[in-house]
Amino acid sequence: MRLGALLLRSLIGALFVGHGTQKLFGWFGGPGLEGVGGMMESLEMRPARRHAMLASGAETLGGTLLLAGAATPLATTMLTSTMVTAVRKVHWTKGVWNTGGGYEYNLVLVGALTALAENGPGPLSVDGDRLHGTGWALASLGCGVAGSFLATSPPLNAPASEPEPAARTGRFERAEQPVEATTT
Repeated sequence: MRLGALLLRSLIGALFVGHGTQKLFGWFGGPGLEGVGGMMESLEMRPARRHAMLASGAETLGGTLLLAGAATPLATTMLTSTMVTAVRKVHWTKGVWNTGGGYEYNLVLVGALTALAENGPGPLSVDGDRLHGTGWALASLGCGVAGSFLATSPPLNAPASEPEPAARTGRFERAEQPVEATTT
């Protein structure tokens, strides 16, 4: 599996770098932060620009780390989190199969990332033969899932915009103030 690990992390890492930079910079025909921000808003992930930057950054940095075989458990955690979020927010309602827009491909990536966390990044990596094993794989998978839920829940995910309070919109509300006694 050592050569397989090198091939797997190189392929997955490079593709995530490409996918992240599509979102971050608009490279490779991507939508850039504006387009991703619009998608995040439609998924009710607010503030949309912050979520766009976090997802783009996680894919770009996670893919770069994976490609280098550096901090592999951190890289696999970051990428797992983005894939779990994609499943939850985009693909889940479309069923399993990718042909219908489902989450099949995302699950394959999560499985491959977990395998890399367990077996290590393979030869020609910064990590070498450290930072891998069953504990690292379970931590990467668990933290990736938890990260997805944390990023999409309050306080990191703000509710939809609410109307401004009356005092700011020009309407007046009666303030509760103590009543002073007056003499006539």
